[in-house]
Amino acid sequence: MSVDRVEVEEVASGGTAEAVATATAALTYYPVAPGVRLNVRSGPGTSYPVVRVLAEGTKVPIFCQTPGTSVSGPYGTTNIWDNIADSQFVSDAYVRTGSDGYVAAHCA
Repeated sequence: MSVDRVEVEEVASGGTAEAVATATAALTYYPVAPGVRLNVRSGPGTSYPVVRVLAEGTKVPIFCQTPGTSVSGPYGTTNIWDNIADSQFVSDAYVRTGSDGYVAAHCA
């Protein structure tokens, strides 16, 4: 199972050569289940309001994961919710991570 990786490069520069720093962090994007328009919620559960809907074929980053409402989907039944943006969560049951457990840090 392959996962797309996107490299993000941040460069900070100051007045001198010593002040220039380069950092590279890998951010992984995971595909949403085929044929699914996925609800994005403001928190980790089905009782939270829908803030947007992802189009079919979307790939999402997972910044952190947290437990919430248990959901059944194409990739099993789980209570893991993926944080894909600030205050935006999707059930991991609809995201192909290649794992039944956590693939990212727990949300603080």
